[in-house]
Amino acid sequence: MSQQQPVEGHQHPQQPRIEHEGAPVPPNPYPLAGDGTPTQGEPARVAELREKLVQVRREVAKSVVGQEAAVTGLIIALLAKGHVLLEGVPGVAKTLLVRTLSSALDLDTKRVQFTPDLMPGDVTGSLIYDAKGGEFEFRRGPVFTNILLADEINRTPPKTQSSLLESMEERQVSVDGVTQPLPTPFMVAATMNPIEYEGTYTLPEAQLDRFLLKLVLDIPERELEVEVLRRHAAGFNPRDLSAAGVTAVLGADDLADAQRAAAATGVSADVLGYVVDLARATRQSPSVRMGVSPRGTTALLAAAKAWAWLSGYPSVTPDHVQAMVLPVWRHRLQLRPEAELEGVASDAILRSILTQVQVPI
Repeated sequence: MSQQQPVEGHQHPQQPRIEHEGAPVPPNPYPLAGDGTPTQGEPARVAELREKLVQVRREVAKSVVGQEAAVTGLIIALLAKGHVLLEGVPGVAKTLLVRTLSSALDLDTKRVQFTPDLMPGDVTGSLIYDAKGGEFEFRRGPVFTNILLADEINRTPPKTQSSLLESMEERQVSVDGVTQPLPTPFMVAATMNPIEYEGTYTLPEAQLDRFLLKLVLDIPERELEVEVLRRHAAGFNPRDLSAAGVTAVLGADDLADAQRAAAATGVSADVLGYVVDLARATRQSPSVRMGVSPRGTTALLAAAKAWAWLSGYPSVTPDHVQAMVLPVWRHRLQLRPEAELEGVASDAILRSILTQVQVPI
């Protein structure tokens, strides 16, 4: 097994944990990426791409204090061509994080504030009658972008939430029998408040399943919160990221190359079997009504490959799989009603499964 740390278990003294509240945190900043020097036999272009992703993290840090785990998760989702759901109480920088990451990428970004009166056409677009031409024409909605920030997605009814299903899965929008392809790359980064907050709707299960990762953002530690106040006292304005010095350091071509490199990361038959064994264990849990589906296993593999590549490994190890289990699967488990009444959490079930399933050597 690799030198990296699993989600649970003994920690190597030379490496920090790679999992914090369910999202992975890489070594500081990444192995093999400090000076851009490639490992033996590795193309210089690959090392260059990793170094650019390190620069992306540095740009984000100019605006966002802490939340390194969430930053890493967003980068992994970009590499794996997936979507991200960020959950946290109001005021923990969910929106600021996505906005800053977008500013560090030379990609088109649009934001939609989800409200109770938002209609599906407000997101995907709609047919508008052109009086001059005497015909209807399609007016594109904000979903036609590279990164769509769906802010407070669970404050709008399920019908509007579900309007993103085709966009997220097929990378296209169909209106009146006409299919409109979305730009490449395309990622939905959705923020949501905990469901116990007033005025929120539960996300449909089919919608949740389209998100590669669900990242949980917590209240920052005391020293980080002090740093937040220090920056604001010095004049930081979260609505003016350019004043904070945030600049674009990674473009669409760079991202496409990084996505191809991550997808080419090797994976052994033993690791594939390990992913399946973990998924089958979720289906057999007495607290789970419906466990992880095959879509969930492929999502875990994609995220683990991206994390392995980002960490500088030529192939996926069980540690990479373990590090991604919580963020990839926590929103895919459907618990039994009695388990929910007892306060059983998906994270606790997954941590227990990680200790029970045999790890390949």
